Amino acid sequence: MAHIYDSWDSDYKSQFGAIRRLSECRFTIRLPKEINLDYAPVLVLFRTGFKERFITMNFDGEFEGSNCYTTTYIPKYSGVHYYYFAYTSNGVRHYIKRCSAHIGDIDNGDMFQLTVYRRHYETPDFLKGGVMYQIFPDRFCKSGKVHENVPTDRVIRDDWGGMPYYKPDQNGHVWNNDYFGGDLDGIRSKLDYLQDLGVTCIYLNPIFESHENHRYNTADYSKVDPMLGTNDDFKALCDEAREKGISVILDGVFSHTGADSIYFNKFNRYPEPGAYNSTESPYYEWYNFWGNKEYEAWWGIDTLPNVRENNPSYTNYICGDGGILDYWISMGAAGYRLDVADELPDEFLDNLNKCVKKHGKEKIVIGEVWEDASNKESYGVKRRYLLGDQLDSVMNYPFREAIINFIKGMDVRQFRDWIMGILENYPKQTVDVLMNFVSTHDIERAINRFGGENCDDKSKDWMANRELTPQEYENGKKKLKAAMVLQFFLPGVPSIYYGDEAGLQGWKDPFNRRCFPWGNEDLELLNYTKQLSQIRKNSKAFVDGEMEFLILDSELLGFSRYRKETGESAIILLNRSENTKKVHLDDPAFVKYALSTVAFGICEEDKMTIPPYSYAVIYAVKTED
Repeated sequence: MAHIYDSWDSDYKSQFGAIRRLSECRFTIRLPKEINLDYAPVLVLFRTGFKERFITMNFDGEFEGSNCYTTTYIPKYSGVHYYYFAYTSNGVRHYIKRCSAHIGDIDNGDMFQLTVYRRHYETPDFLKGGVMYQIFPDRFCKSGKVHENVPTDRVIRDDWGGMPYYKPDQNGHVWNNDYFGGDLDGIRSKLDYLQDLGVTCIYLNPIFESHENHRYNTADYSKVDPMLGTNDDFKALCDEAREKGISVILDGVFSHTGADSIYFNKFNRYPEPGAYNSTESPYYEWYNFWGNKEYEAWWGIDTLPNVRENNPSYTNYICGDGGILDYWISMGAAGYRLDVADELPDEFLDNLNKCVKKHGKEKIVIGEVWEDASNKESYGVKRRYLLGDQLDSVMNYPFREAIINFIKGMDVRQFRDWIMGILENYPKQTVDVLMNFVSTHDIERAINRFGGENCDDKSKDWMANRELTPQEYENGKKKLKAAMVLQFFLPGVPSIYYGDEAGLQGWKDPFNRRCFPWGNEDLELLNYTKQLSQIRKNSKAFVDGEMEFLILDSELLGFSRYRKETGESAIILLNRSENTKKVHLDDPAFVKYALSTVAFGICEEDKMTIPPYSYAVIYAVKTED
């Protein structure tokens, strides 16, 4: 018997996932014939803070023992809508709600979500189908160039690859004041390496003047940190990268500054008084003070005073004409990744988006959001990141957790539901530029997560002294390679955290921020990454293709990426087990596809052989929906 409702099936919901405002969406339910209706069923929709809307459904014939009822809805307002269906039988009211990821059931489950985005919402094309590469600037590559005006209170390391300082001082403070000397010219010297890797976009962790090596405590938004070089060095990097087809995105840290900054100047490093020194400072109103120079700080960390983002002076400084955002875009930046986007108020994000987008649709805004960004609430406010006026994309933590857990043994259908849930909730424009990663500067490297122990309850001393054994490394590497298949071929854009492709290890901060192992790369892993990039580049299905799961075996996953307009497709088979798997090309899973070329894999007599933790890719054409 047919399902009562299935939000993934176009026979029930005419548009999959999020829809554009003022576009028509058709909803259909199939009720068992034995249900005696008192009157027609209704579709019930509402948005947070608004009353429910009831839309009567009309009888639309029979299907496999069910009576079908349908209606259309044209949303007038953007926002996250929730919906369910209701009917009354023999005087009793019943509800059809979500009992699983997408299936409706009677009197059981939660509401379905319908994301409605603004009519004009489009995202940049330059990132679609590409490969992103995240660089922690101090640890990627050192040019050897002597830089001027470097503060004398920094510890300059001469042991590239050494253990980062991590121990607190007698007051329990970790100063993060050791620098290995990676710089912008060092990055520029490796552009050929990145181009060969298939990289089309570099995401730089903060480069602005700051007095800790992570540079999330901005001291001067208008200057490159002197250890990294000069503003002209940044422009030169962008110019040369552009010639090689590579864009550069900056990390924007706008929820707080450093206490040691021209704006706050708590330690009197700068000649002009900052907010901490004087109420007459032009920056005083950027911060919240009370009592005897007490102030609001980010997560209570007193070296990171929070800013009042909607203070007109601060907003104008960052987002105004000729402000910080404008300046760095004029120097070559392709856009910004926003640190802790959920701590930036809506009004500020609106202003930031307007400023970036006045430079054209191809400038991008990516937010750091750890949860489902479509329905995120922060500080009691339902956020509107992905509705068309704030973010183009987000860091795709939900995919990262799904990928990691799947490779470690999560049920394959749970993995499918996890992936499809994000695809259903996010606008397609967002999906095409999602930042897909398995490691970042904030979390342990994936090879450690796969190969080693869980480090969540471990001390910094343990992390500093615990390298993966050769056996753990090999186990971690084979699972990392399997994870990278999903990272590269699921919807979105793979984001390689520098060194992952070279076998760089690292537990949590600061051990995940060690120096790139130039001359000691894992060449097998490096070549494997290049292979994935090339396969991705060779098919337009990875630019903006739809997603369809084909095989959901406990050990073998099969899915396709396909373009609706042309049918151009790529079928991906991934073996996540220790056992060799075989797949016949006449498998019913492929009935809708005309298979053409094996892009990668072992094929003999119409049979694909997939070794443990390996994969295959077949280019194809989808012949029917």
